[in-house]
Amino acid sequence: MPKNPINIVVLLRETCDPRPPVRLTADGYDVRERGLRRLANPADLCALEQALCLAETHEGTVTAVVIGPQRLEDHLRLALSMGVQRCIRVWDSAFIGGDNISDARLVERLMEILQPDYFLTGNRLLDSGADPVPLLASAKLGIPYVTAALKVESIDGKVEVLRKCDRGARQLVGTSTPCTLLFAEGCCEARYPDQAMLMAALAKGIETWGTAELGLPYSELGGYGAVLGKECCSFPRSNPQRLVTPDAKLPAFDRILALLSGGIKPREGKLHALSAQQTADQLFKIFQGEGMFSGSEK
Repeated sequence: MPKNPINIVVLLRETCDPRPPVRLTADGYDVRERGLRRLANPADLCALEQALCLAETHEGTVTAVVIGPQRLEDHLRLALSMGVQRCIRVWDSAFIGGDNISDARLVERLMEILQPDYFLTGNRLLDSGADPVPLLASAKLGIPYVTAALKVESIDGKVEVLRKCDRGARQLVGTSTPCTLLFAEGCCEARYPDQAMLMAALAKGIETWGTAELGLPYSELGGYGAVLGKECCSFPRSNPQRLVTPDAKLPAFDRILALLSGGIKPREGKLHALSAQQTADQLFKIFQGEGMFSGSEK
């Protein structure tokens, strides 16, 4: 009896190029849209390449999914030109203002509908670092997940994933399907489609899903389903002064303190968290030690 082809779903996300200077909005909660260069997340493209290789080996189908406005269809057409069979763009105004919890509910619903054997995406976002949304969705569904994946193989129905560990180590772990795999950036090089595939991708249709197709209530989406509050954006102090390598002649405590400080010179002075009376007593002792008051005055 022939086996059913494996179903692979790849989540593609859009990121902003961190190299150009960015500007915050007046309230300090968001980044200004004007002047930003947008591109597909590099780690997600690595996950897409791994999905295509896995599908070619085991005769599977690959579905690319994006969550966002119409401009993200460019990323889907890139996926089509690379060999993806199906593309879905999910978007509705109800998704605006959501946090990781509401976004995870959205991804969870997509996984429930598509029923993938493998759900692949990148391990980190280029502009904001780790994204907990795929992991939260997988945990809610009880699906095993592997982070920092480098390569995946399916041998005799068993899934083996090579993942990256600390200090350059490698670890081979086994899991079962369905599973979620988050691939590290740079684990492979995404294929470059030829001109014929690019032109063919322009004529292919892209499915568009909204709240009706997902069957989710508005109370679980966007700002209505958000649990976490937004924090102000901030940037590190400009032009930090770097310290040289700690002198080997210094005591061990001083060398460790210099290394743990991150190479930035600490500000002079001390911060005391005392009551008003205790602060006055400490100040009097300092003035008395400097000879500004005699011992009988207080």
